[in-house]
Amino acid sequence: MGIARVALPVAAHAEFDYWAPSGLGIAVGSVVRVHLARRALVGVVVALSDTSEVETARLQPVTEVVAELPPLPDDLLAVARFIAGYYQEPLGQVLAQMLPPLENAPVSQRRAEALAGPLALTAAGMRELPPRLRRSPRLAELFDRWRTAAGGVLTELELQALPPRLRTTLRAWLQAGWLEPAAAAPDPAAGGPELNADQQRAAAAIIAAGGRFAPFLLQGVTGSGKTAVYLAAAAAVIAGGAQALVLVPEINLTPQFERRVLAALPGRRVVTLHSGLAAGARRRRWLAAATGVADVVLGTRLAGFAPLPRLGLIVVDEEHDPSYKQQDVVRYHGRDVAIWRARLRAVPVVLGTATPALETLRHVQDGRYVRLNLPQRAVADARLPMLALAPDRGEAVYDGMGARLLAAIEARLARGEQSLVFINRRGYSPSLLCASCGWQAGCPRCSARLVVHRDAFELRCHHCGHRERLARACPQCGNVDLLPMGHGTQRLERALAERFPSARIARVDRDSTRREGAFAAIREQVHAGDIDIMVGTQMLAKGHDFPRLTLVGVLGADNALYSADFRATERLGALLFQVAGRAGRAGLPGEVIVQTSFPEHPLFRALLHHDYDDLAAALMDERRVAGLPPFSRLALLTAEAPQRETVDGFLAAAQQAGLLLRRDLRLAVEVFSPVAAALARRAGQERGQVLVRSDERAALQRFLAAWREAIAALPGRRVRWALDVDPMGFA
Repeated sequence: MGIARVALPVAAHAEFDYWAPSGLGIAVGSVVRVHLARRALVGVVVALSDTSEVETARLQPVTEVVAELPPLPDDLLAVARFIAGYYQEPLGQVLAQMLPPLENAPVSQRRAEALAGPLALTAAGMRELPPRLRRSPRLAELFDRWRTAAGGVLTELELQALPPRLRTTLRAWLQAGWLEPAAAAPDPAAGGPELNADQQRAAAAIIAAGGRFAPFLLQGVTGSGKTAVYLAAAAAVIAGGAQALVLVPEINLTPQFERRVLAALPGRRVVTLHSGLAAGARRRRWLAAATGVADVVLGTRLAGFAPLPRLGLIVVDEEHDPSYKQQDVVRYHGRDVAIWRARLRAVPVVLGTATPALETLRHVQDGRYVRLNLPQRAVADARLPMLALAPDRGEAVYDGMGARLLAAIEARLARGEQSLVFINRRGYSPSLLCASCGWQAGCPRCSARLVVHRDAFELRCHHCGHRERLARACPQCGNVDLLPMGHGTQRLERALAERFPSARIARVDRDSTRREGAFAAIREQVHAGDIDIMVGTQMLAKGHDFPRLTLVGVLGADNALYSADFRATERLGALLFQVAGRAGRAGLPGEVIVQTSFPEHPLFRALLHHDYDDLAAALMDERRVAGLPPFSRLALLTAEAPQRETVDGFLAAAQQAGLLLRRDLRLAVEVFSPVAAALARRAGQERGQVLVRSDERAALQRFLAAWREAIAALPGRRVRWALDVDPMGFA
């Protein structure tokens, strides 16, 4: 009797044996349905055997092979084993991340499918729709847009910008056969100019590395044309019969990136993959990748798990971005997994950024990666913006904005140019203070202050989602003089509207773009010149190219300098270099004004000189002295429970177990004392952590494997705990 060893999406670090009926055609990598106790689960066959340690009579059969999905290929199984081993995660949960949603997903997990483009009118649509649209001017206008569009095609970006009601109608047209998927019409402007000498050298080096593992850091100033280099390399790879995988850090970057890819590679099949897709769309696109139909797969870290039988190139755009690290379920880093996959498949991998992660720079210094530089902006007459530091306090400051910034905005309005006011805080104000007794509105479930949202007349917790009505009087002393302290995007939007009443202002943050298509609609308005001033968070800091944006003002930059996280300065530096790079990208001179109380800080001095490498070198020296990454390896044990004493007791026992293991195994590993998390209470759960450090990766890995088993054996079922290997910050 054949035995199938199946990895299931459960917390156990073990696989389960089932007997494999011969008629099912089970192979290693097959996606199967089985029963575990009373639960029906989907798992992946990771091995076949003739024997089992489980008694034959106790073995259950594999219920069925999931016919809609092909077996996972060997390289993905190897990637899954790497993630499970390195990040100390159950293999079954890792493999579950690699599978698309299945046909019979629970109703609670289904969503209305996003309208995917590009779409064209069919012959039936051209014939049958006009008589039906006589009583609907809006639909008739939309129909006319299709007839006059380039190539008779509306792109996904244009479709997403439509109001929800129209998108619902178009879904019905698609089902009726009046619309059909189409290749995007070529857009020469989106494709960009010819490659300059630096771009040509970079692309040539990547193309020459085809057929072998070769990691490249493509470091270029903002606007230097890194995307054009990616696309030139991808075009060469695809022409040779291979597929390209392109990763971006955030979902909202995929539509415009897709547009660039379609324009640069006309006639090629491009699919996007990310968690924002409806189940059916995600499954179809996963299958297009797995069957080799797709030439380019573009998406977030989730796309890094797409089966690609002809994989020839991997690109990781904005490789420094912390969004590549998944923070729950399976805690892996998408960039590092992409590099490992490139190694397994013997293909080049390109890490693109203007602000490389220090870990990546260390690999360059050690000769493991090759650096390709793009020191100039790609547009011939475009120059890096002028940078200036301005005080963020004093009499001349109007609702958080200094006189210099306000004057610069006024000048742009007079010239018909666009401005961006950047602050990485949404809401109206980060706290509400009683001027009489000093009371501040706090979240009842978290150790955090509630944020004022005046538009909804609410106080909200940005950690757990708690909401309550905006207080009219202090609950402690009854004083009605309650002051919103600090600034958020809503407050700046209101202040700018009062100061510049004729300006067209758009706020871009998680609140204003929650509705489907909202962000795409704003982006279209900006490109069309219908917006004068944007007020936004880090959603606008990277990847966006607005030709008439010539001014960037940065507020609240100093906040990160007070953080206890050792990565805070690195992250702030990357963010400021990125957001400053939005200005002056298309020939119009750009200006960046950063408001700060610390103009002599090395970060701001490096920013003034457009010298990220200088900042990185200083941070490297600090990390080397402190023994922090990239000169050491870290792991973080996090725990949470309703009671503080439960968490403290569990972590103390875990630390003691770690100290004993370190002694018994004679490993060069430090196990630090338990401490409360930076956010000590979240959503009613008390939180704490234990940090582990080692200069040797192998020693840390050996320790973690043994420590995880020791922790699992500890009493304390009421404690929820997790190991985070290579954490991007402290919880």
